[in-house]
Amino acid sequence: MRTQVAIIGGGPSGLLLSQLLHKAGIDSVVLERKTRDYVLGRIRAGVLEQGLVGLMREAGVADRMEAEGFIHDGTLIAANNEAFRIDFAKHTGTHVTVYGQTEVTRDLYDAREATGGSILFNAEDVTIHDVDTDHPYVTYRTDGQDGRVDCDFIAGCDGFHGVSRQTIPDTVRKEYEKVYPFGWLGILSETPPVDDELIYANSPRGFALCSMRNASLSRYYVQCPLTDTPEQWSDDAFWEELKRRIPEEAADKLVTGPSIEKSIAPLRSFVTEPMRWGRLFLCGDAAHIVPPTGAKGLNTAASDIHYLFEGLKDYYLDKSSAGIDHYSERALLRIWKAERFSWWMTTLLHRFPDQTEFDLKMQQAELAFLRDSDTAQKAMAENYVGLPY
Repeated sequence: MRTQVAIIGGGPSGLLLSQLLHKAGIDSVVLERKTRDYVLGRIRAGVLEQGLVGLMREAGVADRMEAEGFIHDGTLIAANNEAFRIDFAKHTGTHVTVYGQTEVTRDLYDAREATGGSILFNAEDVTIHDVDTDHPYVTYRTDGQDGRVDCDFIAGCDGFHGVSRQTIPDTVRKEYEKVYPFGWLGILSETPPVDDELIYANSPRGFALCSMRNASLSRYYVQCPLTDTPEQWSDDAFWEELKRRIPEEAADKLVTGPSIEKSIAPLRSFVTEPMRWGRLFLCGDAAHIVPPTGAKGLNTAASDIHYLFEGLKDYYLDKSSAGIDHYSERALLRIWKAERFSWWMTTLLHRFPDQTEFDLKMQQAELAFLRDSDTAQKAMAENYVGLPY
């Protein structure tokens, strides 16, 4: 099989790149290790920056998002049983869109299938070859048969545990990592959200987040030890703990119910450099991870896709290699800013095991400064809605 761009990973970033390339008349093949149903079964966040919304429109897959997504003009920060609002519209003139990552992925799958896009599911033993030459290719195995895709370029959109990053030699690749000493216990429930906007809560008992998927589907989180398991937490225990961590006004109107999904996610900050080696380009979780506190995971992947798509489009349509030659440095410049913001929000809102009384005072002072300073609120709003590409 021959294509122009081989894309490893059939999650939202790989599908978005494939759809954008299709709209520009550039051929691609997507290799996905699992099935479509498995990919769509992953529960992920759904706060979309303006940049990602724009890419969905450019890819021609924005209709359902614009019909069903929720526009959020701000968010609430809670501490000491009180909450204050960060007004995105006031400080940036724009907003974020709440629309589940699963729905983003579903829309992209539907679009690729409607146009006959090539997606190879159950592609196991994927191996990348000769990316340091002009003739890279990918081998794989599916249904007991060996396959090969010859291509001009390879986009590694296969996540933190995928093959793409590991293909770059240790002598070339440098990794930066911070592992946080806690996790997020999250539940999904068929209940109305406690508020029209997200609530980020700093509590002496630990962090909490009140989020939503739609008007009747809510997502809630509490900070927990990494040694905990979901089975240790009954639904009742979760709801009671959440109520202790959010302002009383919100706790009093919280609607509880059975969880339909419950899981614990570890938190880490991670970046690998460079994001390009030869004709291999890393995108999304294959190159970087952020703690979910700043809602940047899917959005940082989207910015990578923007830079790579623009570079590939220039290469094929304008015969210019400048975009792909500078892909890594352009992507990393924005990624490190998103990493900083996610680290800052995590540090601001969580309780750390080794925090001293001085550390807690500094955290309280930072929260008070954010509450009282228009300049600080503008900086947070600019980062939350998404820095420009």
